[in-house]
Amino acid sequence: MKYVLVTGGVVSGLGKGVTASSIGVVLKACGLRVTTIKIDPYLNTDAGTMSPFEHGEVFVLDDGGEVDLDLGNYERFLDIKLTRDNNITTGKIYQAVINKERRGDYLGKTVQVVPHITDEIQDWIERVAVIPVDGKEGPPDVCVIELGGTIGDIESMPFIEALGQFSYRVGPGNFCLVHVSLVPVINVVGEQKTKPTQHSVRGLRGLGLAPDVLACRSTEPLEEHVKIKLSQFCHVPISNIVNLHDVTNIWHIPLLLRDQKTHEAILKVLDLQYDGKVPREPELGMWTKRATKLDKLKTSVKIAMVGKYTGLSDSYLSVIKALLHASVAMERKLVVEWVPSCDLEDSSAKETPEAHKKAWKLLKGADGVLVPGGFGDRGVQGKILAAKYARENNVPYLGICLGMQIAVIEFARSVMKLRGANSTEFDPATTSPCVIFMPEGSKTQMGATMRLGSRRTYFHVSGCKSAKLYANASSVDERHRHRYEVP
Repeated sequence: MKYVLVTGGVVSGLGKGVTASSIGVVLKACGLRVTTIKIDPYLNTDAGTMSPFEHGEVFVLDDGGEVDLDLGNYERFLDIKLTRDNNITTGKIYQAVINKERRGDYLGKTVQVVPHITDEIQDWIERVAVIPVDGKEGPPDVCVIELGGTIGDIESMPFIEALGQFSYRVGPGNFCLVHVSLVPVINVVGEQKTKPTQHSVRGLRGLGLAPDVLACRSTEPLEEHVKIKLSQFCHVPISNIVNLHDVTNIWHIPLLLRDQKTHEAILKVLDLQYDGKVPREPELGMWTKRATKLDKLKTSVKIAMVGKYTGLSDSYLSVIKALLHASVAMERKLVVEWVPSCDLEDSSAKETPEAHKKAWKLLKGADGVLVPGGFGDRGVQGKILAAKYARENNVPYLGICLGMQIAVIEFARSVMKLRGANSTEFDPATTSPCVIFMPEGSKTQMGATMRLGSRRTYFHVSGCKSAKLYANASSVDERHRHRYEVP
């Protein structure tokens, strides 16, 4: 098994997830089977109980795992299906170690971060890396591991130590470290600065890890003298310094990696030079076509995204990506209009009239309305008003999870004249409950107590509207994440 570790330095949010996904795309295009692992150093056992403002979208896997949004990137980019074990958190590791200690597995030893926590991390990686995720039999060839956070974070230390040990455990030729770092431009000077990356690499080396490939994030392509300086001070060959400058869309990132021969650098470190099995050049013809097609789209389609987390687009990342794929297929340029649901409500007209006016202007100017999932009753009335506007004005409406429940409530109130129609989530004493708490849910435990993961739905009436939406299929597999349902 070969391992590629992707770490980040200087600042968070550089795009380690997209970089890791893109590395996987290029290696897969070279004929290798790829799997991925995301390490999140937070203490939560999973992302399920975190607000989208804290950590972005909670991505749901087939097995019901509530994980980091980067695993969504991996699945979309690599066309694979991951499990909850492909997301490692500090909480999961400590929970596993404590469970072993309670069972007496450590034979009375004092349980410590080194070696017990670090060994658990390494054992977890080795166990999960061999599990196929592409529907084929046998272990994958390469496992791409992304370490969340930035080098120097106190919560990352056990993982850094474990991965340093792991590089020796698997041996030379089986471990490649790609370090993603920022090369900023100070506006006053107008020069690309290498010092932040130098400090980041120095910190990484001080912790026992040395980068084999340096992936430099910048607004513009790196100047040649900057690469030379980075090579000298970071001890990385110029051929192994990759520039990931800003591009028009993220589908260009694998092409940037290919054009700079990143695959050759990684394959060389992993001792996977051309042997008849791995092609010399990645086959990315279809990928190139899709990336360039997106850039050429001119006719726009405006979709109003009505929600309560509109201040952070990562909160609805998978929905945005689904809209993007659909718009490209229909040869339209996607324009997402973010509409805070609270601003649509009547109370907003009195308290914040400008915001209220702007929200309604965006809603009325949209070609379609999308209300995504969410929890709690804040902003619900605004979502109901959006659904009502869409229905009365024949504007295409898509409700996902809570958004679909909102549409049911609005229809029950406006068309069926059930004035008290509501969800028991918002009004437990409602006289017309059209959305109810699911029998298998828990009202006392928050984490992982919903209907989670892939469920099969059968269409009992052939030719019904629901079946037609799925090309008259007899059944459909969909991923769920909800506590309430339409009875």
